[in-house]
Amino acid sequence: MIESSPPMPSAGSSRLRRAVHVTMTVLTGLLLLASGAWGTLALWYRLPGGGIVRGLGSALWSVLVLGLFALAVVRRSGWPLAAYVVGFALLLAWWSSIRPSNDRVWADDVARLMRGEVHGNRVTLTNVRDFTWRRDDDYDVRWETQTYDLDHLVSADAILSYWGSRAIAHAMISFGFDDGRHVVFSVEIRKKRGEAFSSIGGFFKQFETVLVAAEENDIVRVRTNVRGEDDYLYPMTLERPTMRKLFLAYVEAANRLAERPAFYNTVTSNCTTLVYRMARQINPGLPMDIRLLLTGHLQGYLRDHDAIDTREPEAAQRARARITDKAHRVGPGEDFSRAIRAPG
Repeated sequence: MIESSPPMPSAGSSRLRRAVHVTMTVLTGLLLLASGAWGTLALWYRLPGGGIVRGLGSALWSVLVLGLFALAVVRRSGWPLAAYVVGFALLLAWWSSIRPSNDRVWADDVARLMRGEVHGNRVTLTNVRDFTWRRDDDYDVRWETQTYDLDHLVSADAILSYWGSRAIAHAMISFGFDDGRHVVFSVEIRKKRGEAFSSIGGFFKQFETVLVAAEENDIVRVRTNVRGEDDYLYPMTLERPTMRKLFLAYVEAANRLAERPAFYNTVTSNCTTLVYRMARQINPGLPMDIRLLLTGHLQGYLRDHDAIDTREPEAAQRARARITDKAHRVGPGEDFSRAIRAPG
């Protein structure tokens, strides 16, 4: 009996196997390097200790990742990748153990948490900020308790504050009452004393989230007159019941953060995404949009959903909304809120 030999693999099938092998190697390498880079930054921003400890931890992790990848390629072995999976799992376990806290040494302007009590139409807010700013490091500290009657709520304004790129702005909502008072709600990072904002750190649990309630003469004026930001005020076209619901949603969110602290995230939990989630409770059909992340273009999003006036061209509306120069002209003792809304 003559046994037949197995067929020899064709040149085409060999090339296919090589292509698959190369593709899998490249994808594995990219996944390993991307997760390794994430781990390096996570250790840099959150490893306990000073800069030397964090730098050493980040460097050692980087060396480990690159070394295991090199071994996997050179020896064509799976054990270095298995070792990396174990190491990365341990890193994730450490990462998940990092919890937000309301008990740290905070910067003065976010040292207190706003809370609200609702009694029918009346809302009492504690820790409303009303600082007098001369410089970023020179100010008079003042926290107040204010009561607002929602039957007298007459306006809501979106305020966009630009500090660098025109694609990014800080968004705030200012609520106005028929007695001339305004209170601004602003979702911000809760900086520790001596800490500075970092957009990259915002991806790595560097900051908690705080919801600030403040007077316009504080929170808007410090941006225009002290920090050199460029601010725009857009009156919103919300009906009074909607304004009321949004105001109360802010109060509920503030109380929730006071009880259960949360980390700030540059993309998923920032000054607009939290407001978006509150707005979705009022209008469930409100869509997600890239302009909620590229907040410098938020004016267009608000126009598209009839949240601000659309009767004039967008550029003309933006020019009229700019309040920076008006804020610069407001003198001591003047009504800041009235001045920035004055025509011209």
